[in-house]
Amino acid sequence: MSYSIAEAARRSGLSIDTLRYYERIKLLDPPARDTAGRRAYSDDDLNWLGFLTKLRTTGMPIKSMREYASLRRHGVASAGRRKALLVEQRRSVAERIAELQGCLDILDYKIDNYAQVERNVLGVEPGREEISA
Repeated sequence: MSYSIAEAARRSGLSIDTLRYYERIKLLDPPARDTAGRRAYSDDDLNWLGFLTKLRTTGMPIKSMREYASLRRHGVASAGRRKALLVEQRRSVAERIAELQGCLDILDYKIDNYAQVERNVLGVEPGREEISA
């Protein structure tokens, strides 16, 4: 199956400009071309774009993504370094999750505290609004 750049953008959730940018900085190999010379993205290209999107979502820097993409072109010989990049990124994601969990815990504490204030001081049940006649 092949997809035009517009269809690849729609399916990947990336913009056409981002697809061209990824190609320009060598995150994405140049896609095949159709008989009219237009880019023709494959299912493999879309799978790779999905993986790149996940890496960006984790906060992986473009520089590291470029290194990973370059190593990928070397096949199995680069598996150890690619794994190391992913292990490091996983550590970074785990740290960020822990940081966010700490933030969530503080928000929960404050929300519970205000609910207690409403019950004790204001005589209001949390989540219930007073109805005036």
